[in-house]
Amino acid sequence: MGRAADILGVTPAFLRSLDTARLFVPQRSSGGHRRYSRYQLRLAQRARDLVNQGTALDAACRILILEDQLAEAQRINAQLQQRRDPPPA
Repeated sequence: MGRAADILGVTPAFLRSLDTARLFVPQRSSGGHRRYSRYQLRLAQRARDLVNQGTALDAACRILILEDQLAEAQRINAQLQQRRDPPPA
């Protein structure tokens, strides 16, 4: 956790707060240490940016979750559109 906090320029407490807010749940090493994926580190960075702009932590987490859900819905929609409207031959 300390290394991830250093990389992001945040405190370990901030990363724990993201875990508590359920933005993501890091994997655990055999020794019980939190292990973050690259995706989770990107989420933490985005959360930090929002908090630095004055957004409350809970609100920042909700915004990020909704943004990711919207991006996934748009991706699925694009796939469905391609299946429905194949390119002209």
